Amino acid sequence: MNVKMGVAIGGLTLKNPVMTASGTFGYGEEYTGYLDLNRLGAIVVKGLSLNPREGNPPPRIIETASGMLNAVGLQNVGVKAFIDEKLPYLRTIDSAVIANIFGESVEEYVKVAEILGGVEGVDAIEVNISCPNVKRGGIAFGSDPVLAGEVTRAVKGASRLPVIVKLTPNVTDITEIARGVEAAGADALSLINTLTGMSIDIEKRAPHLEHITGGLSGPAIKPVALRMVWETVNAVSIPVIGVGGIMNASDAIEFFIAGARAVQIGTANFINPSVVTDIIDGIERYLSDNNFDDINNLIGTLRV
Repeated sequence: MNVKMGVAIGGLTLKNPVMTASGTFGYGEEYTGYLDLNRLGAIVVKGLSLNPREGNPPPRIIETASGMLNAVGLQNVGVKAFIDEKLPYLRTIDSAVIANIFGESVEEYVKVAEILGGVEGVDAIEVNISCPNVKRGGIAFGSDPVLAGEVTRAVKGASRLPVIVKLTPNVTDITEIARGVEAAGADALSLINTLTGMSIDIEKRAPHLEHITGGLSGPAIKPVALRMVWETVNAVSIPVIGVGGIMNASDAIEFFIAGARAVQIGTANFINPSVVTDIIDGIERYLSDNNFDDINNLIGTLRV
């Protein structure tokens, strides 16, 4: 059976609902030797800031039980170098390009969004609101619905591109943040970002990470991500993209059944560099085997 895999995400039309997750796929070109980038629904590039960032000192990544802790610190080349050095290659790929952005103030988010909105080859913006707002004493934008709405509204006003807001799970009620962001004009949501965690070297009695804490990703967080996606789908009317611990097609299908309109693959890329295309193939097989001729007919079919 030929199945239709196309989905619409807040003004963005994708040929299939499988994307890479920001920070796990570089700027795309790094993976050209492992898979056909033209098959992807979208490439979400490494988070971009107004100016280049070196990130945190090492050690900044460690494997944990069923997951990974990272404290890379959002190292990136900066938005202008991305446009000059990375985007020309991405323009040759027949997949959507989504630029993940972040800042330490609303003004920084706006400047990055304005720059990206004026170039060819970027199809949407994903806004990382897990960052601390230096003007508000370091409170994360994503932990306060008012701040989350403020940065969303500002980015929407600064760019013509569809705006996807990436939500942090490190909150009491993720649906409260989701509703605030939706009210501020977000076109779609992606969730979840990493969970804050830590790991200790018992011989040294010291943290494994120089930064002490880091973001937990990988299969350990999938049940949390799935629950938060399901809750959010039932709380908002805009599309939701599921992220967190998706290692194979079966994992991705769980998110679709829960109501996600697309998924992002992150930590799995480090284990199997061609996993994204493997997942696309697996989803197509599942749809055909279960008599679904369109991925959209599977989305939100959870029986409760």
